Amino acid sequence: MAKFRKKPVVVEAHQWFQNGDHPLDEYERGTVNEGKLVRRFRDPDVPGTNICAICDHIFHDHGWIDTLECGHIVCPGDYIIRGVAGELYLCKPAIFAATYEAVEGEE
Repeated sequence: MAKFRKKPVVVEAHQWFQNGDHPLDEYERGTVNEGKLVRRFRDPDVPGTNICAICDHIFHDHGWIDTLECGHIVCPGDYIIRGVAGELYLCKPAIFAATYEAVEGEE
């Protein structure tokens, strides 16, 4: 089978911990407004006090983001990455650390 190497591409990424902390959310602290990019996680079949099997946080601590694949639950600590075509996707912290490195001179 042929092997390929990923081309070096610079992407924008932000580690998400709570509703409103992504720079594109335009969220006002102390209001009931939710972020424009990461919304509050809501699912009528999943009580907000249930524990997430992936990160061990309660679901009230999670967010939801629309992606090309419809959407995903955002666990606290996940990275939200803007890809080369402007698409958004999530990356778990361990995978992010193994795959990406900071670009010198960039924030």
